[in-house]
Amino acid sequence: MENEPMFHQAAVDRSEGFGERLLGVLLDRAHGMTPQSIAPLVAEEVTRIGGRDISVLLQDYDQLMLVPLPGEGLRVGAAESIDGSPAGWAFLHAIPVEQPVPNGVRIFLPLLDGGDEVGVMAVTFDAVKDEDRRLLWRLAGLVADMLVTKNSYTDQFFRTRRREQMSVAAEIQWSLLPPLTMVTPQVAAAGILEPAYDVAGDSFDYALNDDTFHMAVIDAMGHGLNAAVLATVAIGAYRHARRAGIGLAELYAFMDRSIDEQFGPDQFVTAQMMRLNIATGHLEWVNAGHPAPLLIRDHQVIQRLEGPGTLPVGFGGDQPRISEQMLHRGDRVLFFTDGLVEEHKAGGEQFGEERLIDFVESAGRVSQGVREMVRALSHALMRERGGITTDDATLFLVEWRGGTVGNHAAGQRLSERTSAAP
Repeated sequence: MENEPMFHQAAVDRSEGFGERLLGVLLDRAHGMTPQSIAPLVAEEVTRIGGRDISVLLQDYDQLMLVPLPGEGLRVGAAESIDGSPAGWAFLHAIPVEQPVPNGVRIFLPLLDGGDEVGVMAVTFDAVKDEDRRLLWRLAGLVADMLVTKNSYTDQFFRTRRREQMSVAAEIQWSLLPPLTMVTPQVAAAGILEPAYDVAGDSFDYALNDDTFHMAVIDAMGHGLNAAVLATVAIGAYRHARRAGIGLAELYAFMDRSIDEQFGPDQFVTAQMMRLNIATGHLEWVNAGHPAPLLIRDHQVIQRLEGPGTLPVGFGGDQPRISEQMLHRGDRVLFFTDGLVEEHKAGGEQFGEERLIDFVESAGRVSQGVREMVRALSHALMRERGGITTDDATLFLVEWRGGTVGNHAAGQRLSERTSAAP
């Protein structure tokens, strides 16, 4: 009993030095822990600084809900809608959100791993001070890193994110994907696949190597497991060629040979392979059977990026011609597969590119970041199509921001990035 006052004082110590020690201890302990031990560890450390009712919420595959991660010491309630909830606001805008609750304040913190977002951490305090906000922001970043690192060692996080049965083909496709979002001072990108639990032949990939941002969007012919296997080879060939540092024309030729040698002349993959110089805004691409990308400037689609096409990958096309476009700072380019615009209700007209453009411009006016816009656009299109997805559909949005790394060294103070609950 006589030790309780000392423990209480340590528990609410929010000094800079204490916070640094707490984060260091948490990091040291996490290295050798099992994935299932992360949640209790986080709950224990947050309790030491006076927090309670800790929740870790992960985004589901449909990007509709934030689902609570089970674990000792965590509060596990109902899943929360991303749209219209404080947790969802923190997730969509990547900022802390504070909500008054009985006997305190509940703060929702985005779990950011680089530009990608894992989910949201929520915790309640009697009151929140600036030192709490600084410490919690750093703690949330550390929790995100731990979740991403431990994700490879367990199925727990995958199971939490699933809200319905997933096909084997979709399982393969999700395992191929890079993070759905990447945000840097020079370039930002976000992608989404439909239908989340049954996608088969669509996929995308990207990599940022020095001043070059590499992108590819593919659509393997067919449906189900065969399409997933074809897409797997296509993405593998793309990555192999990209990492060899060859040009776009040679990259296309390598992918073409890989598909032809493995599957013969009767199977193919449509694709777009792109490269963006993030220092200059110079975009170049090869179009092998996809709809033309849309160039978006100031929330308006100003043109389709038409260019000479070549045969789909696997058909043995001629040397492809490379299309080029100089971007302005703030320009966005939307790449998409034909399943998006060719979808239609039974007996009805195809959705079409004109309607897609209307939705792009509408979403751009109300959305901010690339991830928010892609998600809003995908869900709006899904509602308009009555939930029909007879073919895979992919959206991949890129924004060129320009500038150099040195120009973006200064960040905003955390207090300026904190939002009241909507």
